[in-house]
Amino acid sequence: MQVLIAILLSMSIVAGPAAAETIYVSNEQDNTVAVVDGASMNLSTTINVGRRPRGMALSADKKLLFVAVGDDNRIDVVDLAKRQVTGQLPSGADPEFFVVHPDGKRLFVANENDNLVSVVDVASAKVIGTVDVGVEPEGMAVSADGRYVACTSETTSMVHLIDAGTLDLVDNLLVDTRPRAAAFSPDGKQLWVSSEIRGTVTVFDTTSRAETGKVEFEVPGIRREGVQAVGIEMAHDGATAYVALGPANRVAEVDTKTLAVRRLYLVGQRPWHLALSDDQKRLVSANGNSGDISFIDLENEEVVKSVPVGRGPWGVVIGP
Repeated sequence: MQVLIAILLSMSIVAGPAAAETIYVSNEQDNTVAVVDGASMNLSTTINVGRRPRGMALSADKKLLFVAVGDDNRIDVVDLAKRQVTGQLPSGADPEFFVVHPDGKRLFVANENDNLVSVVDVASAKVIGTVDVGVEPEGMAVSADGRYVACTSETTSMVHLIDAGTLDLVDNLLVDTRPRAAAFSPDGKQLWVSSEIRGTVTVFDTTSRAETGKVEFEVPGIRREGVQAVGIEMAHDGATAYVALGPANRVAEVDTKTLAVRRLYLVGQRPWHLALSDDQKRLVSANGNSGDISFIDLENEEVVKSVPVGRGPWGVVIGP
């Protein structure tokens, strides 16, 4: 009996962190956000939102989920306790991706059609500033200290560095063709930018703005043009980066020091974006063409489950 109790207790400890997690997935073709229970890894419900939901982010207190609904030119605000849209924020035209500033007060939104980044004040629900950037802005990132915001422009093949305080455009850095996503290292010393067409990730020193390295990906049996780097997720300790490889149906695990690809995970079809659990033990990919998400057990280095969530999953966020 004591042995059985010990086993059950150990199982409850393992399941504990996952039980508190909820995975939110934007389905851009269904106009919904799927809600997946982290403990059971099953779909719980879906939340109706505006048209073509893509980028998402949690509020600072993790009580609200902001959802960019591009075809309605706004940000929907989802109350996570009620699991319904309870408000809206302006965003500028065609919001695709955005970040919440660490102060929790502002959103920085990529307006793909207007070649702008709009700055939205959450409390007043007003656009309080804009920054001119390149053609077709998409990827957004903010440094942990809140000093810089980065925006990628797909057609211009640049990443733009913005001073979050003054809204001045600090620098424009050339990257490989069709940059999709950007991510700062946790210490803010590096900026990583993915290139969809070239299938690479370019790494910059944020102080000197110099390119310090490049990650290239090879997937056995897949032609080079089929390996397209898109979403990037950084581990909290900064030692590992995860990169979604689009039509290659893989997620790459990258050593941030050596820039070597440690391993590849086979997930669903065309993974777009990724999210790490708070304990850093699980990674979730949103797989656009197969209509599901994949759960990756990082400790055991394996994909453990795929869960259907809707049509065209694009963004993914892990919250309470």
